[in-house]
Amino acid sequence: MFDPIADVNVPLRMSRCVGCQGELETLMTDHPHIAVFHHVMAAFSAGDMDALTELFHPDVVWHIGGRNPLAGEYRGREETFAVFGREFQLTGGTYRPQLHDVLANDDHTVALLHVTASREGKQLDMDYTIVFHIRDAKITEGWVLTADPQAYDEFWS
Repeated sequence: MFDPIADVNVPLRMSRCVGCQGELETLMTDHPHIAVFHHVMAAFSAGDMDALTELFHPDVVWHIGGRNPLAGEYRGREETFAVFGREFQLTGGTYRPQLHDVLANDDHTVALLHVTASREGKQLDMDYTIVFHIRDAKITEGWVLTADPQAYDEFWS
């Protein structure tokens, strides 16, 4: 079982309180959901379905907006993983997400990404965001939000 605290070497950050008397320094660690997402990203990029199975709740709900063949609501790991597979299949394996940043609190984890891919003479080169719900170190729900929904639809259609 994945333990986001024990399994990850979590970087520490220092910050100073502006306006405090003297120099008050606080030690902060990244939220544990950030480590979960980093594991998901590594597993997704490697095509490691066993690791993804550990990181996605069996009843995950995945939302992809738009008017294209991938748009819809996917329920459960099987449907969600199938749409991931279709992304790679339709692009001949050229689908390449790159992480820009990830932010998290107890309610939401937000990944800011950039993706490149090609299919049928079309190119995808776009920023996008995924908003997650994570409970017990497992993704329970995700929403894919693209910077240019029309271009995203055109690429997949």
